[in-house]
Amino acid sequence: MRYNYRLRPGAQAGRALLTEWHRCRFLWNEAVHQQKSGSRPDLKKLGKLLTEARRSSQWLRNGSQNVQQQMLRTYMQALAHSFKVKGRGRPKVKARKKTLPSLEYTTRGFSIRDSRLVLPKGVTIPVVWSRSLPSEPASVRVFQDLLGHWYASFVVQRDTEPAPDTDGVVGVDWGVTTTATATDEAHDLPYLGHRQRCAAELAKAQRRMSRRRSGKRGPQSNGYQRAKRDAARLHKKAARQTQHDSRVWAKQMVDGHQLLAVEDFKPKFLAKSTMARKAADSAIGAAKRELIDRGLRAGRKVVLVKPAYTTMTCSSCFARAKQQLELDERTFLCHCCGYTDSRDRNAAKTILAVAERGHTSVDDVRHVHPSSGSGVCAV
Repeated sequence: MRYNYRLRPGAQAGRALLTEWHRCRFLWNEAVHQQKSGSRPDLKKLGKLLTEARRSSQWLRNGSQNVQQQMLRTYMQALAHSFKVKGRGRPKVKARKKTLPSLEYTTRGFSIRDSRLVLPKGVTIPVVWSRSLPSEPASVRVFQDLLGHWYASFVVQRDTEPAPDTDGVVGVDWGVTTTATATDEAHDLPYLGHRQRCAAELAKAQRRMSRRRSGKRGPQSNGYQRAKRDAARLHKKAARQTQHDSRVWAKQMVDGHQLLAVEDFKPKFLAKSTMARKAADSAIGAAKRELIDRGLRAGRKVVLVKPAYTTMTCSSCFARAKQQLELDERTFLCHCCGYTDSRDRNAAKTILAVAERGHTSVDDVRHVHPSSGSGVCAV
C-alpha cells in the first residue's frame, strides 16, 4: 500500500529537492539518448555509465547516488513495459518546464527522525502526519504537484481488513451520462459534474492566464504564475471531489457483494470524441481502478468482462440485436422475447450473466482462472 503525506519543506530544502530532480532528469534524458542511438541499454550498462559520470562530474557527485540509481531502474522498468505493451511509446525526454519533479528513495536513502523525513545530503523536511504508518516503509517517493506542494508517498505493508460476509453479486457498466450503471439502481454511481460546477471560475482563471502570458519573450511574470496556480487549484479541487465519490461508492460495492462483474472498459478513446470533457470529469478509469483494488484487498471475486456486444445482447434470453444501437437510443428492446430495459442496465445484467455463466452468445469470450491467487478473472 501507499500512504501519502503532505511535506512542508523550507526554502533551502525546496531548492535541494529541485536540484536533485534536475540531476535525475539529466540521467533520464541521457538514458533516452542512449536508447535512441541504436543501442538498447540494460541496467548493468547504465550503472557503469552512472559511475563514470559521477567520477567526472562534481555536480552529479553532489547528489545522492541512491536516488540516481533508482531513477535509472525506473527508466528500465518503463522501457521494458513499452516493449511488452503493444502501442505504448518508448520513454521520452523529460522537459525542464513540462515535467513535475519526482524522486524515488529506497530504504538506504531515507529515514524518519523526530517526525521528519531525512534525505541524503542533510535534507530534513517536516511531514504532516495525518495518520500513522502501519509498518516500516520500504521506499518513499517525493513529488511535487502543479500547485508547488510537496508530498511523500511511503510504500508500507498493511494487514487486510476482513470484509463482511455476503453472497451478493453485481454487474457494472461504465458510461458518461451515468459514470457506473449497476444491475441494481441503488448502486449506481451518478455523474456529479464537479468540474462542470466550477467551469465559469475555471474559465475566468484561464482567461487571466492567457492575458498575462508573455509568449516566448523570456520567463513568465509573477501575475501569470498566480493565475496558473488558481487554475490548478480548481482542477485539483474537482479531481479530489471525484476521487472521494469514487472511493465511497467502491467501498459500498465491495462491502455488499461477493462477486464483482466489471466491464473491462478503456476510456482512452473518449478523449478524442465530443464527450471528452464530460468523460474526463467523470474519471471512469479512476473509479474502475478503485473498485478493482478494493475488491482484491477485501478478498472478493473480481471478473473483468470484455465490452464486446454487451450492449446488443439481451440479458433475458441472450439473443443479440442484428444492428448496433446508436448512442441516442437509451432503451433496449429485444425483438425475440420482448424484454425492455435501460440500455446501460441491460448491459450491466449481461456483464453479470457472462461473469456467472460465461454465456457463449457473447462473442470473444475467454475464461482465465486465477492460478496465481490474484482473484481476478478476465472474460
